[in-house]
Amino acid sequence: MLRSFIIIALLMIIFSYNAKAMDLITNVDNRSTVSLNGRWNVIVDPYETGYYDYRYELADDSYFLNEKPIDKTDRVESSFDTDHMLQVPGDWNSQEERMFFYEGTVWYHRLFDYQPKPETRVFLYFGAINYKAIVSINTDILGEHEGGFTPFNFEITNQLREKDNFVIVKADNKRLREAVPTVNTDWFNYGGLTRRVMLIETPETFIRDYLIQLAPGSRERIAGWVQLDGTKTEQQITVRIPEAGIEQTIRSDSLGRAEFDFSAELTLWSPDHPKLYEVEIECESDQLKDRIGFRTIETRGNDILLNGNPAFLRGICIHEEAPFGGGARAFSPEHARTLLGWAKELNCNFVRLAHYPHNEYMTRIADEMGLMVWSEIPVYWTILWENQPTFDNAANQLEEMILRDKNKASVILWSVANETPVKPERTKFLTSLVKLARKLDNTRLITAALEKEYMDDTTIMIDDPLGRELDVVGCNQYLGWYDGLPAKCDNIVWRSAFEKPVIISEFGGGALFGLHGDELTRWSEEFQASVYRHNLDMLDKVKFIKGMTPWILKDFRSPKRQIPRIQDLWNRKGLISDRGERKQAFDILRTFYGRKKPKN
Repeated sequence: MLRSFIIIALLMIIFSYNAKAMDLITNVDNRSTVSLNGRWNVIVDPYETGYYDYRYELADDSYFLNEKPIDKTDRVESSFDTDHMLQVPGDWNSQEERMFFYEGTVWYHRLFDYQPKPETRVFLYFGAINYKAIVSINTDILGEHEGGFTPFNFEITNQLREKDNFVIVKADNKRLREAVPTVNTDWFNYGGLTRRVMLIETPETFIRDYLIQLAPGSRERIAGWVQLDGTKTEQQITVRIPEAGIEQTIRSDSLGRAEFDFSAELTLWSPDHPKLYEVEIECESDQLKDRIGFRTIETRGNDILLNGNPAFLRGICIHEEAPFGGGARAFSPEHARTLLGWAKELNCNFVRLAHYPHNEYMTRIADEMGLMVWSEIPVYWTILWENQPTFDNAANQLEEMILRDKNKASVILWSVANETPVKPERTKFLTSLVKLARKLDNTRLITAALEKEYMDDTTIMIDDPLGRELDVVGCNQYLGWYDGLPAKCDNIVWRSAFEKPVIISEFGGGALFGLHGDELTRWSEEFQASVYRHNLDMLDKVKFIKGMTPWILKDFRSPKRQIPRIQDLWNRKGLISDRGERKQAFDILRTFYGRKKPKN
C-alpha cells in the first residue's frame, strides 16, 4: 500500500511539474549554510531501470524509494549501500575511466543528519547539475530542473528529520536535439553534480533577492529593489553602505517587494581599481551582507564607455575546465583564481566565459580581481528555433544566469547566443531573448557572438540582422586557421552595417605545446603565433572594433577533436596547454595587450 501511494505521488508530481525549481535564492556565499559536498553513493543506470519499468512506464520500485529488504525473502534489486562513490562537486567523466564517455543517468545518494531549528526554513541548493535533474528528499519528490549550468533550489523545511535524511538525485546528461545546448557542441559533456550542494537556512520571512546597482545612465544614484519571501511581507527594510555613509529605509508592500532610488557619492569600480563596498540589507526578520562594486557601462556610437570613459576590452575566452588535472569541470575558488590569474598575466581587463554560465566563484572573484565579464547562455550553433519548449528552456537559463549575477560589477555583457545561423525563425527566437534580458536587467549591455560574411574576396561585412537588436555586436572569425593562411589577414578590409561597437569574440588557431616548425607548419607553436601576429595587426587597424576575446585561454577537452598525437580529444587552440605550459602566442598577445593599456 505504501509503495502504491508513493508511486501515485511520483506520477502526480512529475507529470504536473513545469520543469522549473522555485524562486532562486541569491548571494548564497553570505548566508547560513550547511555543506553537502563530499562523497556521494551512486548507481550508474544507462537503461534508466530505476525510473522506468519494462513497459517504459514509471517503475513501482523507483530508486527514489531507497528501498531496503525487509527480510531474507524480500526482492529489492537496487542499493546505494555500495562502495561506488563520486566526489561532489565534480563530474563523473574525470573521476572514473570507465565513465569517461558515459552519457545517461546516474543516481546520487547522500545521507545526513540535521537538527531542526525553531523559526527556520531550510532550502536544498544546487550550484548546477548537468543536464537534467530530478531531486527527492526522504522519498518526497521536490521537482526537476533542466539546464546544466545554472543554480536552483527547493524548500525542504517540512521534510527534514533529525536522523538519516537522504537526498536522491537522478542526474541525466544525455544530449537531446530539443535541449539547450543541442546535441552538437565543441566542448566536453561533463555529467553530474558539477557544482556545490548545500542547505541554506533562513528565517521564516527572509531576504530572497535584491538588486543594488547604479541607476542606468547615472554615476550618482543607486536604484534597485529588495524581495522578501515568507508570510510577513510588509516590513521596514534598511539598505546601508557604511563606508559611503549611506543608510536608507524603505517599506515592502504586500508582495514583499520594496523599491528604492537615492543619491550616493561612490568610488567607481574599474579594472584598474576594483573597488567593492560592504553593503548591508536588513529587514525586521533577516539581515544579509554583500560586497558590491558600482560602475556604469554603456555605448556611444562605436564606443564602449566604462564609467563614462571609452574602454578597449582586452580579453580572452575561457571554458569552465580545471586548469590542471587532465580535463575536468572547474568548480572551486582555486580553479577560478588560477584561470583568471592567467588572464591577468595576459594583461587582460576582460574575459568571455564561454559558452554557458560559469560557476559563481568566477564572477565573484572577477569582481575582486578587476576583470570585466561576458556571460553567456548555451544557445549554441543550431537548436530547434521553432520549438516553444526549447525557447522556454533558453529563457529560463537566461533568467537564472541574470538572477544569480546581476549584482556583480564585473559582469558587463549578457550574451544570448553563439554562432547561430541567420534565418527568420532564429532571429525571432533570439530577439525575444534580448527583450527578456533587458526586462530582467536594464543596467548592462546585451550581445551575441555572430558570424561574418564576405562582400568580395577581401571585404568582410558584419550585417547579421540580429545586430540591430544588440548593444554590442560580437563577431567570431578564424582568418588564418579555417579561412586561408595567416597572411590572408594582410589584405582584408572590415565593414559593419551597424553604428555600434564590435568585439571580435573569437579568433585563433591550434597548436600542440612543444611541437615546432616554421610559420607554415600546421599545429606548430610557430603557426599559431603567426595566426596571432597577422590577426592582431589586422584588427588593430579597424576603428569600430572595441575589444577582442581570442579563442582560447587553455586547451580544453572536446570529442570532436580526434587527430592522434596532436589533438587526442583536446581542442588545441589554447594559449596555455592542458598542463599549464605557455605557448609562443601567449607572449604575443600579452605584449599586444600591454601596448593597448591606457597610459596613466
